[in-house]
Amino acid sequence: MTPRGRRPARSPARRARVGVVMGSESDRAIMEEAARVLGEFGVGCEVAVRSAHRTPAAAARWARGARARGLEVIIAGAGGAAHLAGAMAANSRLPVLGVPLASSPLGGFDALLATVQMPPGVPVGTLGVGSWGARNAAHLALRILALSDAALARRLEAAGARRGRR
Repeated sequence: MTPRGRRPARSPARRARVGVVMGSESDRAIMEEAARVLGEFGVGCEVAVRSAHRTPAAAARWARGARARGLEVIIAGAGGAAHLAGAMAANSRLPVLGVPLASSPLGGFDALLATVQMPPGVPVGTLGVGSWGARNAAHLALRILALSDAALARRLEAAGARRGRR
């Protein structure tokens, strides 16, 4: 981990194309599911902890610099008030996929509502709560990347065929 709390891409040989950001270190186990799925398809990611509430300036800087670091999609996971995905979308023009996390007594319902209800012009594609949402966010990021990456599109197609789906 770097001094700023950012982990380098999954593999030095793979350029990070997706940012996986979470609001708290306690969210790491769930959000690592997204990184794992990306890695299965050979897509590098940058993993970071940035809080929209505790470190808002650092979160905004991370989002504003994402494209310059080579990122093409951001996956943001947070629980409770879950403002992280919205903060990412407000500070970057990259696609942002939000993963609500169950970190409060409300079991993620609060985070789901906070993540899905963004004002017009600050879009966040919201996935399911928890690890299923994290994995699906990675699968959706892969599909977004595959729109301009024929080799990745072929890998996704082959994986779908092995699962018996297209």
